[in-house]
Amino acid sequence: MQRTLFTDDHETFRALVRDVVANEVVPHYAAWEKSGRLPRSFFELLGSLGLLGMAVPEEYGGGGRPDYRFNVVLQEEAARALVTLGTVRTQLDVVLPYFLTYADSAQRQRWFPGLASGKLLTAIAMTEPGTGSDLAGIRTTAVRDGDAYVLNGAKTFITGGLLADLVIVVARTASDPGDRRAGLTLLVVEDGMPGFTRGRVLDKMGIKVQDTVELAFDDVRVPVANRLGEEGAAFSYLGHNLPQERMTVAVGSVAQTRAALDTTVEYVKEREVFGRTVASFQNTKFELAAVAAELEAAQTLLDRAVLELVEGRLSGADAAKVKLFCTEVQARAVDRCLQLFGGYGYMLEYPIARLYADARITRIYAGTSEVMKVIIAKSLGL
Repeated sequence: MQRTLFTDDHETFRALVRDVVANEVVPHYAAWEKSGRLPRSFFELLGSLGLLGMAVPEEYGGGGRPDYRFNVVLQEEAARALVTLGTVRTQLDVVLPYFLTYADSAQRQRWFPGLASGKLLTAIAMTEPGTGSDLAGIRTTAVRDGDAYVLNGAKTFITGGLLADLVIVVARTASDPGDRRAGLTLLVVEDGMPGFTRGRVLDKMGIKVQDTVELAFDDVRVPVANRLGEEGAAFSYLGHNLPQERMTVAVGSVAQTRAALDTTVEYVKEREVFGRTVASFQNTKFELAAVAAELEAAQTLLDRAVLELVEGRLSGADAAKVKLFCTEVQARAVDRCLQLFGGYGYMLEYPIARLYADARITRIYAGTSEVMKVIIAKSLGL
């Protein structure tokens, strides 16, 4: 089916991204995977090309185009080249919206030029050991002391935390036994603040190029000037951005499913067993036909939701439906595709193996499939 989501501006942007991925990512990707991170120089390259600051106002060096579809293009082109740019996606789709929405004028002057240029890298620290999806259970504390907050606690599974210059930390500034969601605040911790340390770099099953770390805060004095938004209002802020965060996972899932289908179709046409191509067997045709049908359904659902997000109409429940469906489709599709590679599908030299390993996290982060079902059930009055 022909997609109608994008304009000529998006397609021009796509051509630039495709060229950058082909020339600046693909040749270095294996080395980046081994190092477990994207280099700072790559972010600065993207910034110099205007790819990181599309949503940042022009007065700070950005493009002044807060259109989520540009972010979609970036993910699709990375997947098309069989790579992933997870920390870039996190900076643009998950972290940047908090700065754009809640930063005051002084904070914009301090941080926005660096965010647009790629010289300031970011992360957001929500998850704690033992809390997972239960953000209301956050135990990291921030106690007001004059013109600063004294921050104590630990965070885990923090994407991009290894190189981040600015980390948005969700901390508890007040406690209300009757409302666990109350009293949460967003504080921006800067690299080099005394008491802020990075712990283990976690060894993940997939998405090896994306650093994921533990962070610790021991009496870190965070200036009140580094607070994003109002004290105690963070839970509503987090809820406001969750639809886009979940859409971002869905976008990646669908793009990577398409990449899995394309690379599998190419493989089965060339690979021969029992004197004939794998593509000639009826089972191969039926499996890939089923994948193609589910992929088309997921793409259609996703494109409609992206448009609703751009127009400000996407509800939390609908975002949950999209994430649930698209990630479950990805899981089924990549598994079926890998099976058609036989033993070679288990070898990491083949992209399908990496796509398989990378796919497993999408049903977990930004809210597990089970959490998505709870959200959807609530929307049904259950």
